[in-house]
Amino acid sequence: MSRRLVAPAEISPIAASLLTRAEVLGARMARRIRTEVPYYEDEDQVPFAELTDSCRRNCEQVLRLLVDGDSTALTTAQETGRERARAGTPLAELLHAYRVGSEVLWSEIAAEAARAAQRLTADTVMALAGWWVNGGLAASASDAYREEAAELVLQRERERSAMVEALFTGLLTDRTTLWEAADVLGLPTAGPYVVIAAEVPAPGREALPGIEARLRSDQLRSAWRLLPDLQVGVVAVQRPGAEEAVLRALERAHTSRVGVSPSYRALPETPRALRLARLALSGVRGRDKGIARFADSPAALLVAAAPDEAGRIARTVFERVLRLPAAERDRLLETLECWFAAAGSAAEAARILYCHRNTVRYRLHRLEELTGRSLQDPRAVADLAVALHALRLAPAE
Repeated sequence: MSRRLVAPAEISPIAASLLTRAEVLGARMARRIRTEVPYYEDEDQVPFAELTDSCRRNCEQVLRLLVDGDSTALTTAQETGRERARAGTPLAELLHAYRVGSEVLWSEIAAEAARAAQRLTADTVMALAGWWVNGGLAASASDAYREEAAELVLQRERERSAMVEALFTGLLTDRTTLWEAADVLGLPTAGPYVVIAAEVPAPGREALPGIEARLRSDQLRSAWRLLPDLQVGVVAVQRPGAEEAVLRALERAHTSRVGVSPSYRALPETPRALRLARLALSGVRGRDKGIARFADSPAALLVAAAPDEAGRIARTVFERVLRLPAAERDRLLETLECWFAAAGSAAEAARILYCHRNTVRYRLHRLEELTGRSLQDPRAVADLAVALHALRLAPAE
């Protein structure tokens, strides 16, 4: 939007006179800004030659506007706003610099008016100066700054989203590229990490709203991507207790089913970890919500490495069990799972199941009959463990 500057006619000759000294005024303005605005004191932040040139161009622009009243050419202020946004200059510091620079310029206008014995009061000139600072250069620079800053945020988000997708799909393999990806995503270059997969309530809606901020408040760095069916994230879990902190954050945030992968050491392993997190989701199938960690055990990893073969094993081992009515089938499989969780103790399994240990022994004996495998035989126990993992992670049809 263009802003019209309607200057009193008597300002024009004063501005025309000062226009011939724009270079000197720009240098004076730059020195004042360098002295009074802390951000501009650092040569590495804003080189003095660059600052001086910008001040000169701004002086020329303002004075020309006062000479001919054309307020459409605010390009210098807009360029300055965009440049400062790209450089990461705080907006408050930019506006402070404009205020200091404007004081120099408008003081010169007042002094020139006095020297020329123009019928202008200092109050009139300063009122005009204040109006123009608010309605002209400073506002144009501020608008351009905000537009550029918003575009930079969108650009960074697009880059970050692309990096996350490449990380989860395995497209990042070169070591240099992996380091660049870690830098863009704000992740450490070495693990351990975990992957989280949460079922979304609907396409385009997050399953874990605000999870990145929650993790950040616990000093846990993460990167996330929203897929049509899942919200997936990779979280760095380097410090002691980090995995437990992740689970606590998920407990506070989750509104659906969530799967968590085992920890892993290197970013190229992320696609495999995502697959394991997806598999872990089947551990809460049939429930409205819940969190399931993928068991980091040889049996679970074997199932994940060969899901089709593991599914065939499950169907073979539990063939007769799977033919039972659903209630009886689920009861027997739950008992076996609790027996494994209790390290083979019928008494502890009974405590978990809230039943008598003889009930547990009866059900286990029934499983032995149906599967033809004895729980006293280590090889048979291994078969049952693998088959149970396969059944839980990829239920047989």
